[in-house]
Amino acid sequence: MLKWTRHLVGAGLTVAAIAATAPIAAEPLSLRDSFRIGSGTGILCSATLGTSDKALEDMFDRAYSIVCRDAAVSVGHLYALKDRGSDPAARLAALREANVDCAAEGGVALDGVGTVGATNCRLKNADVGYRVYSWRAGNTLYVAEGLAGYDSALRLGLRTLVADRPVDGEISIATTEAGNATSFARAQAGTLDPQRALAEAYRRNNAGHYAEAAEFFGSLLASGDTDNEAEAMLNQALQQSNLGNYVEANTWFGRAAGRIHGDPVLARMARNYRALHLLNQNQPRQAMAELDRPLPEGAGAAGNAIETLRIDAGTAARLNADTSVSRQLSAAGDGLLPADKAQILDGQAEALRGTIFRLQGRPEEATRALNAASAQLGAIRGGRVTSTSWMRAQLLAELALIAEQRGDNAEAERQLQTASALVGANYPGSAALLNSQARLASFYTRTGQVEPAMALFRQIVDANAETGETSPALRRTLTPYFALLAGQAGSHPDAVADLFKASQALVRPGVAQTQAILARELSGGSDEASRLFRQSVTLTRDVERTRIEISRLAALPQPSESELAHLAELRPRLAQMEQDQVETQAKLADFPRYRVVSGGAMSLAELQKELREGEAYYKLVMVGNDGYAIFATPTTAQAFRLPMSASALETDVDAIRATISTVENGQLVTYPFDVKRAHKLYGALFQPIDGAMANVSHLIFEPDGAMLRLPANLLVMDQAGIDAYLAKANRPDDDGFDFTDIKWLGRDRDISTAVSARSFRDVRRVERSRATHDYIGFGEHAPPDGVLRTASEVRGLMGESDSCSWPIAEWGRPISSAELRTANQVLGGADGRVVTGSAFSDSALKARQDLSQYRIMHFATHGLVTAPRAECPARPALMTSFGGGDSDGLLSFAEIYDLRIDADLVILSACDTAGKATVAATREAGVTTGGDQALDGLVRAFVGAGGRSVIASHWPVPDDYDATNRLISGLFAAAPGTSTGAALRAAERGLMDKAETSHPYYWAGFAIIGDGAAPVIAAR
Repeated sequence: MLKWTRHLVGAGLTVAAIAATAPIAAEPLSLRDSFRIGSGTGILCSATLGTSDKALEDMFDRAYSIVCRDAAVSVGHLYALKDRGSDPAARLAALREANVDCAAEGGVALDGVGTVGATNCRLKNADVGYRVYSWRAGNTLYVAEGLAGYDSALRLGLRTLVADRPVDGEISIATTEAGNATSFARAQAGTLDPQRALAEAYRRNNAGHYAEAAEFFGSLLASGDTDNEAEAMLNQALQQSNLGNYVEANTWFGRAAGRIHGDPVLARMARNYRALHLLNQNQPRQAMAELDRPLPEGAGAAGNAIETLRIDAGTAARLNADTSVSRQLSAAGDGLLPADKAQILDGQAEALRGTIFRLQGRPEEATRALNAASAQLGAIRGGRVTSTSWMRAQLLAELALIAEQRGDNAEAERQLQTASALVGANYPGSAALLNSQARLASFYTRTGQVEPAMALFRQIVDANAETGETSPALRRTLTPYFALLAGQAGSHPDAVADLFKASQALVRPGVAQTQAILARELSGGSDEASRLFRQSVTLTRDVERTRIEISRLAALPQPSESELAHLAELRPRLAQMEQDQVETQAKLADFPRYRVVSGGAMSLAELQKELREGEAYYKLVMVGNDGYAIFATPTTAQAFRLPMSASALETDVDAIRATISTVENGQLVTYPFDVKRAHKLYGALFQPIDGAMANVSHLIFEPDGAMLRLPANLLVMDQAGIDAYLAKANRPDDDGFDFTDIKWLGRDRDISTAVSARSFRDVRRVERSRATHDYIGFGEHAPPDGVLRTASEVRGLMGESDSCSWPIAEWGRPISSAELRTANQVLGGADGRVVTGSAFSDSALKARQDLSQYRIMHFATHGLVTAPRAECPARPALMTSFGGGDSDGLLSFAEIYDLRIDADLVILSACDTAGKATVAATREAGVTTGGDQALDGLVRAFVGAGGRSVIASHWPVPDDYDATNRLISGLFAAAPGTSTGAALRAAERGLMDKAETSHPYYWAGFAIIGDGAAPVIAAR
C-alpha cells in the first residue's frame, strides 16, 4: 500500500495546485514567463522574463535572460522593444558600451527570419567574444546578445522570439552530463523575481522535476520575500515529506502555520499538504481526518471567502482580459484568480479522498470521489489550466488501478494510455512523462505482457540517459523492470548488461547533485582542464549526432547518390572524432577536478576491461524495497536478486553497527560483535557467487542503501568460525570479545569502495601526484576559550543564535594528534608537517598556498555530518580551531572543494565521516535530495579538490590498545609499491589476530574510497 501512496505523492498530486496557467493548445510565448530554447528531450537553455532590465521603457517591452546548463549566471539576453520614444537600438548600445568593445555591423542569414544584423564584440574585462543579433519588424526591435560560446542559443533564441512560438533546432554548447537540470534550475531561479520564481517552482513540480522546484522554492525563502513566505514554507514542508524527512517536514509545517492568518488559499494548501504528508507515512485514516478538519475561521467556503479578498491592480487587469498587457500588470503573472486557486485545491482534496478510499479497499466510493474531482478540475477555465490537466492525468491513473482491481484490464490500459498522452502533451520530455510511461509499463508487467513492458522500460532508461534526469521517483517506477531483468539474467546474457545500464540511471541524488555543483565550476573555468572539459563534451555530442546520421543513412532502402556520398564522408569523420574524443578524455584524466564530475554511464563490457586478474566489481542496487547485485570479473558477469528486502537490510545493518559503536548516556559503548547477523548478511549479498569469491583478491564494492554505512570487510564468510567463537564465548571466564577464529571477508582480500563504475575507471587511469613532499597532517584543534569550563550546551559560534546551532561544547573534545605524529614519523617527515592547535583553523587552512605539495593529507578531527537535531538543517564539515574574522571553526563541503591539493591519498580519521548522515546533511553538502551518508559530501569534496583516493572512517576511531596508531603505522610502513588495499589489510590482520583487538571496532572502520590497487608509496 505504501508503495502506491508514495508513488502517487511523488508523481504529481503533491504540489500541482496553483501552477501558472498554460492551455493545452500552444499559446504565444509572449504570454509566458519563460520558454525553452530549442527542441529535444533535454533542456539546454531557457529564456526567463525579467522586469528590472534597464532597456525596458514601454509597458509592451520584453526582456529575457538566457540561462544554459553549466553556466552559473545568465549567458545572454533577448529583447523585444517597441520603437515609440527613444531608439531602442541606441538604448541597448549605450547599456552595452560599459562592458564590451564592438566592431562594425554586418549581416547574416537566419532561418525563418531572413538577413539580421550581426555585430562581433569582445568583453572589456576578459578575452571573451560577445555577439549581438538584431532584426526589426514594424515598430519592434528584436535583439539577441550574449557570449559567443553560446552563439547557437542566441540565434535560436532570436528565431523563437520573432516567431512567438517554439522553434525546432539544436543548441551546440559545451555542457556536461553532471551539470544536470537541478543546477540549471538554480541558475534560473537567481534570474527571476519572487513571483515568477514561485510560478516556475509549481510548473517544474507539476512536470515531476522536484529537485528543480526545490531550487525555486529555496530561492524564495532566501530572498526574504514575505508575501510568498508561507506558501514557500508549505512547499518546503511537502518537499521534505516526499524525501522521507518527516521531522523536518513537521518543522516547516509548524513555521508556516503562524503565517497563514486565515487566508483561504493558504489554508486549503496547508490542509492538502498535511494530508499528503500523512499519506507519505502510510497513514490514510489520519490523512482523511485532516481533510475532514474544518478550515480556519475566515477561510471557509471558497466563494464567500474569496470574495472578501482585496483585488489588486494585476487581478483587476486579468478580470478584463488574459492579454500580455494584463500579465505584465499582474503581480503574480500566473493568470489565476484566488477563486481559481481555491477551487483547484478543493479539487485536489477530493482527489485525495478518492485515493484514500482506494487504499482502504472502497472502490465505489473512490470512483465517485475521483470522478467528482475530475469534473471539478475540468470546469476551471474550461480545463485549460496546465496544472489541472496534470492532476487529471493522475486521476486517470488512479481510476486505472481501480479498473485493474475489478479485472477490467482493457479499461485500465486505456486510462493509463490517456494519462500518458495528457502528460506528454503538456510536459514533453519530463520526469513526469517518464513516470507516467513507467506506470503503463508496470501495468504490462502485472498483466503478463512482458515484451511491451520490456520495450517501454528500455525506452524510459534511454530517455533518462538523454535527459540526465535524476528524479528519486525513478527508483520506484523502474522496480518491475529490475525484477524482469533479474529473472532473465540466468538465461539471457544481455539481461545482465541491461540491468547494469538501468542501475546507472539510478544515480544517488547525492552523487548527482554534488557532481553538478562541481561541474559548473569546472566548466566555467579558464584553465587547461576547463578547456579540455568543454572540448570533450562537444566531441561527445558530435560523435552521437554523427552516429545517428550514419544509422539513418545506412537504413535507407534506396539511398540516392548524394546520400551514399554523404555516408561515405561521415564514416571516416566519425572515426577521427572518436579518436579525438579518446585522446581528450585521456588528457582530462590528468586533472583531479575532472574526476569528481565525470558522470555518465559506461557499459558492462567497458567496466570489465578495466578489471585486472583477481579483481571483481560488486554493484549493489536498491530499488524500492528490493535489492539486486551485479558481480563482474574481467571475463564473467552475473546478476541476481537479493533474498533480503531493503528494510530487512536496514534492520541488520543497524543491529550490527549497534554492536560496534553506539552512544549510551553520553558514553561510547561496544558490545560483542553480532557474528551471526554478519554471516547472514554475507549470505544475502554473496551466496550466489560464494564459489567465485575464492578467486578474488581485490573486491571493488559499490554500495547502496544501508550498506553505504557498513564496511563490507567485516562480513563473516563461514559458519565454522562462528561455531568456534560461540564455543569459547559460552565459557564462564570468556567475555565474548575474542574473534580470532572468525573468517572475515576482508581477511584474505583487499576491498575498495567505489561511488560509481565511471569514477572507479577514472581514478584508476589518473597519473600519480607530482607533489614534492610525502605527508602533512591536521588535527587536535584548540578548544575556544571557556569551552572546557562549560557544563551545559550554550550557543554555538556558527553565526546563528537559534536552537539549530552546534553547542560550543562540541569543540571541547579534540581528537589526539598521536596518529598524525606516528604517520609523520614513519614517513620520515620533517617538523611542521603536523599542524595542530590554533594553527589548525579553517581560515588558516584556506589561506595556505602549499597544499598541492603533499602526496598524503591526513585529518584527525571530528566530522559533523549530521544535524544538531532532526528538525535542523545540517552543516556537514570537519571541525577545526577558530581563526580570525568570519571563522566558524568548521571546514565545510564547499571550502574543501576550493582547496587545491594534489594528493594520492587523503585520510579522514574523523567521527563517522563515511557513516550515516541525515537527508539534510547530504543536501547541505551539495545535495538537493536524498542520500544516506557523507560519502556524497565530505569525501567527494576531497576527491574534487584533487585527492585520488580517500580513506574515511565509518565510526569514531578507537583509542584503546593503540589500535588506530597501529593501523596507521602499518599502512605507511609497507614496502614501496605495496597497494593501499594490501597495506591496510596487513595492518588490519595484525589487529584481527590479537584477541584484545579482534573486534571489528578496532580494525574494520577505515574504508578505501577509490582504487585500493594504487600504491601508498610508489616504488622508487
